[in-house]
Amino acid sequence: MSFGEIRTGAVISYSYLWERQADGGETEGRKERPTVVGLRMPRSAGDALILFAITTKPPTSERWAIEVPDVEKRRVGLDVSLRQWIMLDEANQDVVGRSYYLTADTPQGYFSPSFFGPIVQQVITRWREIRRISRQ
Repeated sequence: MSFGEIRTGAVISYSYLWERQADGGETEGRKERPTVVGLRMPRSAGDALILFAITTKPPTSERWAIEVPDVEKRRVGLDVSLRQWIMLDEANQDVVGRSYYLTADTPQGYFSPSFFGPIVQQVITRWREIRRISRQ
């Protein structure tokens, strides 16, 4: 497998660092979790990734999150018996080929363009509102 399979809409296992953990001085994610590649942007020094955590913890009303429908959970290998959300108000930024946290493992699946395309458009529109944690 190559890093080429890690593209927008791919769900990967990633050591996601939450903003609250970074604010508390932590530099490492506490566990591997399902994470979706929100955007992959070509760069000469290595493609930049914007990564969003997928969680089973219901978001509070002030958070920006989208619940994953059952058909999409099946598509990417998530547990259909659990409610799950993509947290969109914070993201990890990482670089393909230069990351300590990103592996060349095959993604567990890809969200459909009909589900994830509108999410990407919202991310682009609301880019300035997203809190980003650099993993470099």
